[in-house]
Amino acid sequence: MIDWIPASLDTGKPRYKAIADAIAEDIRTGRLDDGARLPPQRQLAAKLGIDFTTVSRAYSEAQARGHVESHVGRGTFVKGRVVTDSPDPSRIGEADLSMNMPPEPQDPELRRRMQEGVGYVSANLIGLLRYQSATGSERDRVAASSWLSMRGMVPALERVAVTPGAHATMAAILSIITRPGDTVLCEAVTYPGFRNVAGRFRLNLVGVEMDEDGILPEALEAAILKHGPKALYLNPTLQNPTTLTIPEDRRLAIAQSLRRHDLTLIEDDAYGFIPTKSPAPIALSAPDLTWHIGGLAKCIGAGLRLAFTIAPSARCARHLAQSIRAMCVMPSPLSMALVTQWIEDGTADSIRRFIRAESAARQAIAAEVLANVRYRGSENAFNIWLDLPEGVSRADVVARMAHRRVGLMPADAFTVLGPPQEQLRIALGGPSSRETLRENLNFLSDALSPNIFMG
Repeated sequence: MIDWIPASLDTGKPRYKAIADAIAEDIRTGRLDDGARLPPQRQLAAKLGIDFTTVSRAYSEAQARGHVESHVGRGTFVKGRVVTDSPDPSRIGEADLSMNMPPEPQDPELRRRMQEGVGYVSANLIGLLRYQSATGSERDRVAASSWLSMRGMVPALERVAVTPGAHATMAAILSIITRPGDTVLCEAVTYPGFRNVAGRFRLNLVGVEMDEDGILPEALEAAILKHGPKALYLNPTLQNPTTLTIPEDRRLAIAQSLRRHDLTLIEDDAYGFIPTKSPAPIALSAPDLTWHIGGLAKCIGAGLRLAFTIAPSARCARHLAQSIRAMCVMPSPLSMALVTQWIEDGTADSIRRFIRAESAARQAIAAEVLANVRYRGSENAFNIWLDLPEGVSRADVVARMAHRRVGLMPADAFTVLGPPQEQLRIALGGPSSRETLRENLNFLSDALSPNIFMG
């Protein structure tokens, strides 16, 4: 038995959670060794001057998280760290380089904390294999609301839904607000995932003219009057593929247009959590008209297939739940439990901060290697938007780079308004190291020379 007490209970959380957090932290720092026996519940309660039931509940919470195990007649013991350094090769797989991926954490301490969350999921596995709510339990939605508050959003919980990824959420929303043949507006150069979903619903997608700050308010007004759209789709922060961020004044002008025409907005805020400072979501200016989708693919991990969605109203949230139930039943309870645990213990924010720092480092590499190349990037974007030199076509560069493990996609996939330009999206994230990225960008720099294609 060890003489253990938590360092502090003054965390702002209920005392039972503070004790469970202290157990997790002391396991992480090595203060509690694997197999160590915790003090009997009554003894710890007496030392802390709190009720026995509080300690009992704390031990139960720690066991639910996978940190301890209790044996009748023997006591409660630390289970230790759930870490393996031997991943199954069959589960590694090839990265889909057509996707714009965040850089992947390599820090052993952060990866260990991530794996501890999997231990919590494992301890609750049987319950998580059951059918559950189509939009998350109350605990999951509270965690989602806490995460969304980082974007300045504090909606009523009845408007918050945990949904099965941004793509499925877009599909569910479009099934509610559109019918085949309806028109939906979007950026002139827009996210191809939305193009694909809109195509599946046989919608008429109309691009709105843009400048370096996003869609033009006057062009939006003209498109609304001309086409009578059912909705507007925007990816306003670190837009994929251009990396532009719509500034505050432009967002307010867009919100005013939405209000004048009572037009629904689908706001895809996939990258909004990454920068240190992002303009406020448009949803804050037009909450009753906006479906706000805070996807987790870019700020935590795509394999989770989750998004935190805010509906325009509680009624709309109920319709969203019905649509998701019909299309895919529910988001994965295992993924929801893992993300909620990561949000509650701070791991999710650590992942987000890593992605922020690493994406900035990779943009710096691009700026150094491609100093003589014209492109658009942004400090925390996962890609650059490359303008090809005169005399070089996107087909030329794609062919030249075909044998390199680099995410490269031509403008054709993104263009809605007018003919595709000689532009490419170059991915900087994913599993590649900084060294591999630098090597690929050096090769790309050589591939952009018009002389290579002569003769």
